[in-house]
Amino acid sequence: MRVVDASGLAIGEGHPPRVMGVLNMSVESNYTPSVHGVAAEAAEYVDEVMVPEGADIVDVGLQSSNPKNDWFPEETELDRLDAALDMLDRVETEDVLFSIETRYATVAERAIEGGFDIVNDVCGFADPDMPDVCERYDVPVVKMASPPDLKRPGHLKDIDAVFEALEREGFTDKTIIDPAFGGWYDDRTYEDNWELFRRMREFRAFGRPILTATNREDFLGDIADRPDTEDQLPVSLAAATMEVERGANVVRTHDIADTVDVVAIAHALGDDRVVESTRDARAVELTDVSLREVERHFSVRETVDDAGAPADGTTLTFLVSDLADETRTAVVDAAVEHDLSLALDDDSLFLSGTARRLGHLADDLGGRSEALSTVAGTLRRGLTRRV
Repeated sequence: MRVVDASGLAIGEGHPPRVMGVLNMSVESNYTPSVHGVAAEAAEYVDEVMVPEGADIVDVGLQSSNPKNDWFPEETELDRLDAALDMLDRVETEDVLFSIETRYATVAERAIEGGFDIVNDVCGFADPDMPDVCERYDVPVVKMASPPDLKRPGHLKDIDAVFEALEREGFTDKTIIDPAFGGWYDDRTYEDNWELFRRMREFRAFGRPILTATNREDFLGDIADRPDTEDQLPVSLAAATMEVERGANVVRTHDIADTVDVVAIAHALGDDRVVESTRDARAVELTDVSLREVERHFSVRETVDDAGAPADGTTLTFLVSDLADETRTAVVDAAVEHDLSLALDDDSLFLSGTARRLGHLADDLGGRSEALSTVAGTLRRGLTRRV
């Protein structure tokens, strides 16, 4: 798992998750509290609000990436960049980094030369010059999953398309990946976003820091019947907690102070992942690894002959209860035969083992009786859905 050095700020496993606050210098942006189009006003907002509230990074937007708004060419962003650079000169604090949200390599290069620390590419290297610019200046770049189209950021339907988009054009040494949560176009449904969120751990397969940007997204508000953006802070904070637990290293938000607190708690009380790093080696423990995640790791790396398959690389655990004595005995005997971990008391059976062995157990039990078929069906659903 790579750690990205952003002007001295370490981003990645073994370091606290970073909070990226949003500063839109694009007047058409939809969330008004984050819009500050005048340089002096924007600098004051950074110094008096964003930094005191705990932002590690200020993400400066030059045009709205919301699909409901008009698209602007690079000339418009270059014109607006003048105000952003003026803002940068006016900011008094040195305790924060600045990222430039753009899809254009020319804008990114000029921003870097003007003092920006990070590039946030919302079109995922659709501009083929973007990786070269970021590598030449040795700056981190956020690669958001997108098709190779400068006018359609985030226009991807499902998780497989997101993976393909992130793999397209490769990565720089300092790439941070963004799975592109949100309603980027009409074909992506809330259900698509929910599935992407549930399976977020799979993006750890890339071995790179992960940025999430779900703050005040409607796919979260819908779950809690909070359709209005101004009512979506609680659902956003709940999601941020889960994002950190699932591997987010940067959380992008309009609500800095609240998010800083939530991220701190999620990091302190979440999975206690083992991370060891020396000059010669680095090892990171991955927790809650599903079979689908293992398969992702295999898909982006070379496999080794005679090594174990993905189904041998992850375990699942089930608690089975309310069984008649005959059914209980059949499950115990089959579990022992398939070399599963097994413990029992008067009421329940604890079953744990690799996906492969549990699959064999399900095959063995299925069809033998209604009760055993119920157990087998639960195992199969766990194998196909959870993993």
